[in-house]
Amino acid sequence: MHETQDPREKAFLVGVEFTRVQAPLTVEESLGELARLADTAGLAVVGQATQRLRQPDNATYIGSGKVTEIKSLISEFDADVVLFDDELRPRHQRELEKAFGDEVRVLDRTALILDIFALHASTKEGKLQVELAQLEYRLPRLTRMWTHLARQAGGRAGGARGGVGLRGPGETQLEVDRREISRRITTLKTELEGVRAHRGRHRAKRRQTEIQVISIVGYTNSGKSTLLNQLSNADVLSADMLFATLDPTTRKVKMPGGREVLFTDTVGFIQKLPPDIVAAFRATLEEITESDLLLHVVDATHPQAAAQMESVEEILAELEIDHLPQVVALNKVDLLSEDINLAEKLAVSGVAVPISALTGKGLSMLLTAIEAVMEQNLESLTIKLPYQRGDLLSLFHERGQVNSEDHLADGVIVNGRLPDRLIPYFEEFRLVED
Repeated sequence: MHETQDPREKAFLVGVEFTRVQAPLTVEESLGELARLADTAGLAVVGQATQRLRQPDNATYIGSGKVTEIKSLISEFDADVVLFDDELRPRHQRELEKAFGDEVRVLDRTALILDIFALHASTKEGKLQVELAQLEYRLPRLTRMWTHLARQAGGRAGGARGGVGLRGPGETQLEVDRREISRRITTLKTELEGVRAHRGRHRAKRRQTEIQVISIVGYTNSGKSTLLNQLSNADVLSADMLFATLDPTTRKVKMPGGREVLFTDTVGFIQKLPPDIVAAFRATLEEITESDLLLHVVDATHPQAAAQMESVEEILAELEIDHLPQVVALNKVDLLSEDINLAEKLAVSGVAVPISALTGKGLSMLLTAIEAVMEQNLESLTIKLPYQRGDLLSLFHERGQVNSEDHLADGVIVNGRLPDRLIPYFEEFRLVED
């Protein structure tokens, strides 16, 4: 007796290099990443082909000659799936499916990422977000689902000319399906707005306690979840695969100075991140916008580490949060044999700390660096608090930095520094400095 499992589907990869576009990764490097995505989704990569173009072919994206070549390779490798490294337009996908035949599925990078997200989403919120992104992606691509019905129809859906009443069951079913999906999209958006409001209430409650928040961002598989586990003894899933975790996790961590802060692990980024994903995960990504500091985790051992950093920075700019203070954690240094200046090699601007999230190396230095950067962004002020406002005095000590404290008959004068978000609580007690 021995265990058996279904054979993995075989995937053939196709990448296109556009001469007019300056991409962060070469087409070969990008296909290497696509191969890892395919492996995460359970596909076995059997081959690949590349094409160099000025712009996409109007009909087939890659041109008729390349289609013929790939069709031959599909037959040679007995591939089940042809996987494109870019998002295909519905027309491109239809023409390619016709050319490759009904036995071969044509998928693009977006569909693959959405499939992985569906595989790894575990919470209700994550599943809602993935379903919304999938439906919005599939809506304009429904036509081929009903071609078997269209061929049976005697009217226009089957290719013949005709007017009203001759459309056939294929087109009728397609319209019904479109309406059902549109209704489901509306329902999902309503549910996610509820999730967004719920998260907003949680953030408001968190602001009342005024615990500072650090968002862990980075390229997928850079080690964000492993780092959170080490810092907080959390049990977040961490694995050597792309998009191992999707749902944000927040844990409390005690800093070297004694102050407690919240660390939030967010969904990993990737180059060519589908816009539908960014839109669907808006409620999750809003967690980052409320942060006091960004901890950018970089896989320092990756051959394209600099390009991955650039991709993350571009997404942060799209989310309009690239202005937040940032510390870079250069992770996985335990896998490096040579002693090199990683920050200089990767052209990191600002504070960068080499660490190993797996072994714990450098984590105390990282927390110290984070605390220093956060303190640099504190605002100086002097206040005079009446003794009945001991709550504010405690808050100043817990969340700020006290330089001096003088007790007088009618109150206590405190000089120090506070996070910007706390200043309004103390504004009425501020003393005007000469």
